Amino acid sequence: MADIKIGVVGLPGKWSTETLADAVEVRTGTRLVVDMNKVALDLTASRLHYRGLDLCQFDALIVKKISREYNPNSIDRLELLRAAENRGVRVFSPALSMLRLIDRLSCTMTLANAGIPMPPTLITEDTTQAESVVGKFGSAVFKPLFSTKARGMMIVDADMPESERQQKIEAFHNYNPMMYVQKKMRLPGRDLGLVFLGGEYLGAYARVSEGDSWNTTILHGGRYAMAEPDASWIEIARRAQALFNMDYTTVDMAETEQGPVVFEVSAFGGFRGAKEGLGINVAERYVDYVLKQLA
Repeated sequence: MADIKIGVVGLPGKWSTETLADAVEVRTGTRLVVDMNKVALDLTASRLHYRGLDLCQFDALIVKKISREYNPNSIDRLELLRAAENRGVRVFSPALSMLRLIDRLSCTMTLANAGIPMPPTLITEDTTQAESVVGKFGSAVFKPLFSTKARGMMIVDADMPESERQQKIEAFHNYNPMMYVQKKMRLPGRDLGLVFLGGEYLGAYARVSEGDSWNTTILHGGRYAMAEPDASWIEIARRAQALFNMDYTTVDMAETEQGPVVFEVSAFGGFRGAKEGLGINVAERYVDYVLKQLA
């Protein structure tokens, strides 16, 4: 495989990015981590420059992470990768697929239109309607449209003093004009990540809350554990991820009073949960999958 040129788009120094780059090096003999903030697109020459290299001359680019945090700039970076795709470079996963997932609203609309079970949700720019639905939900999670690991999310409870409730919603609205308001579900202290590679289900891991945080993310003190969802969960997750044509992804799900629900399909599915919860080296499997696709 020495003639195959594969770059890893990610965050230099981060575990998942470096693990994936290591796996590429083992199988191809070459190693390149692409930091998107150092990339330049020359439309006239149809070249995607990175440290003296033209990424359009590569066979494939595997996207592990496009930016440290999701934001509108992440979409711009994905758009640059479309230039490489236009020159025949295989991007894993396809740029348009990731574009549909990086915006929470785009992901939600696709899932909802396909009848995938999700928590009750209101999307509005009207603070009055947002405050009203908090009363209906009892407790609501306000979510930025671009965020990872629950960053920027906020809980608003109906039993808060009215002035405090209004103040919190107004403050959120100042930074998030289109408000994504989701009912805070009663969860059993964990949620699940169901892992898919090329549409094939590999297994599931759980994120288990270790403290009094309302969410289970590792950023907020959660830990990974093995999970064995039943067939109905796997089928829901399979349907959800199939909507987006992703090469690798995880589907975030949880058990609620209304049954299993999907929170999101990930644009950049994590590796650590699969390793610590499932004992699977997803990076190695992903590179093997990429090489098979290129062949």
